[in-house]
Amino acid sequence: MSWSIHGNGKTITEGEVVAPDERLHWPQTVSIGAQHILAMFGATILVPTLTGFPVTTTLLFTGLATIIFLLMTRNKVPSYLGSSFALIAPVVATTGSHSMSGALGGIVMTGVLLFIVGLIVQKTGTGWIHTLMPPVVMGTIVALIGLNLASATLAPMKDFPLTTFLTVIFTVVATVAFKGLLGRLSILVGLVCGYLVALAQGQVDFSKVGDAAWFGLPEFHTPTFHFDTALMFLPAVFVLIAENIGHVRTVGVMTGRDLSAFNGRALMADGAASVLAGFGGGSATTTYAENIGVMAASRVYSTAAYWIAAIVAMSLAFLPKFGALIGTIPVGVIGGLGIVLYGMIGIVGARLWIEAKVDFGNPINLMTAGTGLIIAIAVTSEIAFGQFQLGGIALGSIATLVVFHLMSAVAKLRGNDLADAHKSAKI
Repeated sequence: MSWSIHGNGKTITEGEVVAPDERLHWPQTVSIGAQHILAMFGATILVPTLTGFPVTTTLLFTGLATIIFLLMTRNKVPSYLGSSFALIAPVVATTGSHSMSGALGGIVMTGVLLFIVGLIVQKTGTGWIHTLMPPVVMGTIVALIGLNLASATLAPMKDFPLTTFLTVIFTVVATVAFKGLLGRLSILVGLVCGYLVALAQGQVDFSKVGDAAWFGLPEFHTPTFHFDTALMFLPAVFVLIAENIGHVRTVGVMTGRDLSAFNGRALMADGAASVLAGFGGGSATTTYAENIGVMAASRVYSTAAYWIAAIVAMSLAFLPKFGALIGTIPVGVIGGLGIVLYGMIGIVGARLWIEAKVDFGNPINLMTAGTGLIIAIAVTSEIAFGQFQLGGIALGSIATLVVFHLMSAVAKLRGNDLADAHKSAKI
């Protein structure tokens, strides 16, 4: 919990970076912390807005999650833990069948499983993850989560087309029109601009803002547990694993340090944070690429800046009027941001295939990806299997795993060279 001062504490020498265990003087560190708040803010508040969770509660638990992460990784891995998009679909589906408390139970189960995976990784490394989920499987599961969510954007496109599509345009243009921090805040820019469009059309209701208090406790909820929800949340664990390991590796490369020893701790921290959030009414958490972008631009990797960001986020949680203001975001704006974000999730899966050089000339890879994606896209409501109710994400993920490992096993037994489908870069 101590940092050495980098250089003169005010400037960064060309070619150098501020390491995780270093910091600039506190005024400069607070400034970087403010940039991290802005970077995570748009996506973090969008998740509870999409799922119906209280925004201020989610902010509180993202701040706590970041502190848990920093402590469990011994203050060596700089990262902000914001709201996870991987759990939006199972949360929405479970809320419909078992209310918000049932969805919180799913978040707790996800966190427990992720924590257990972290324990195993800390002892054995990540090799077994690659065996279970090679790049073609991991990429397919990530992609199908985004594509399954696509149907949620149809109603806003029909009911509020102008607001929805202008929000999309503002978001994508902001990504390329602005440089530096503002370019990385395209979600926030799209949200603000879309909000102004909706406001001009009378689509914003401020009645709850006036009724809300300035100061007060966030809204807490407790979980309930239902066995039939477990399979809906399981695929999200795979995504959280990929995000955590990928982000730790990226930060290690950027800082010139080998952080692989912290893979298990990072997973355990994220799992513990999600369990805590589930027991209190917050969204599940994950490491945020947006904040890695801030570090790359500023060359400041100091964990001190993340402590600042976490404390400020937790402070915002005790402003009910702020939460009520976030609650006024119109449906059309949410739909427009959803189009961009869900599409990005889908394409991230494709990026995993490309980076790992997955060979789609091999029918094992081709059928694995095609089967999982089509099932996830087609199944927009739950299908009953006896006492179980499975949605598109759960079914698509199960199909992806079964098809890959079944085809690989049969090909290996037959001595077919197609069994080498798994031989590609590790996650």
